Amino acid sequence: MAIDKGMGIKLPSNTRTKVNVPGQQGQIEQIQGSLQQQQNQQPVEITQTEDGGAEIDFDPGAMAPQGGEQHDDNLAEFLEDDILNEIGSNIVEEYTENKSSRQDWEDSYTKGLDLLGFKYENRSEPFQGASGATHPVLAEAVTQFQSLAYKELLPASGPVRTQVIGKVDDARELQAERVKEYMNYQLMVNMKEYEPEFDQMLFNLPLAGSTFKKVYYDSILGRCVSKFIPAEELVVPYNATSLEDADNITHSIRMTGNELLKYQVNGFYRDVDLIPMTDDPSAIEEKKNRIMGVNTDMSEVHTLLECHCELDIEGFEDLTPEGEATGIKLPYIVTVDDGTGTVLSIRRNFDAQDPLRVRRDYFVHFKFLP
Repeated sequence: MAIDKGMGIKLPSNTRTKVNVPGQQGQIEQIQGSLQQQQNQQPVEITQTEDGGAEIDFDPGAMAPQGGEQHDDNLAEFLEDDILNEIGSNIVEEYTENKSSRQDWEDSYTKGLDLLGFKYENRSEPFQGASGATHPVLAEAVTQFQSLAYKELLPASGPVRTQVIGKVDDARELQAERVKEYMNYQLMVNMKEYEPEFDQMLFNLPLAGSTFKKVYYDSILGRCVSKFIPAEELVVPYNATSLEDADNITHSIRMTGNELLKYQVNGFYRDVDLIPMTDDPSAIEEKKNRIMGVNTDMSEVHTLLECHCELDIEGFEDLTPEGEATGIKLPYIVTVDDGTGTVLSIRRNFDAQDPLRVRRDYFVHFKFLP
């Protein structure tokens, strides 16, 4: 095989850039020497194989994504469309499977909401005009639990208490007092949603058996927030014993087109066009709205799936000190449009200085029973 050094051919975009050369050492050395003289025209990478041959890559950087070096970068901005489509499709498929696996729980929860007795129904069974009243014993028990738990968890002095670990002296006690005052200010004054949504969470806890709070930094508000997440909006594999053991955690988020646009302009999501879908609430949400007499007509709404999962993404693999890919999946937060499967963001979900790549947890799980 001979290569004309003076040709200066520019390869078309659809031309193969890798060539396997059979194992004849003399030919390999000849090719390598010839190609090294052309490196000023085009970079070439030569890797010798175990059988004595060689693999020649005329464009070694063709498949490597450009960008994403900053730890908090949105990696979806630097990946090819085919990779993004595959990731988005897998996220939506896993979410659908996990949600279907807990259908029995959703049916039981929906039927149990009728036992609150908040809405009177005119019944025709077992006969016309039968009483539609429900004894409010369940509602009373829920309200009593809510009031007692609120008094214990949100006292007038604030929910945060501090304890000095180790040697106790005046300086450390004063420091602990300052930390307590600052944290209580953050929760009860700065984070305006903390108290009302915590109160709402306590009412839902005995009904659903599990509720969640999501604590994170909101780039639009410019501060930390603590949001109440109902159990029907957070989906995990049904066989997971805890959030720490779950392979993936998916938060279903509804937002209007204007809210989505704010995050896109802010750079949090990719600037792609999405078609708003007609809101399709779950059976649990429909039951809650009917009991409260609320008609949530959101004709233009986007349902986003924020999945906390582990992925092995080409170009951003876990590497050994020698630079070889290990194949280990790393924690990411992937946000996908539920209607189209379009990936809006992919962000690393571990600390930049953490050698173990431990997943950062944003959800707090409250259990009614152990």
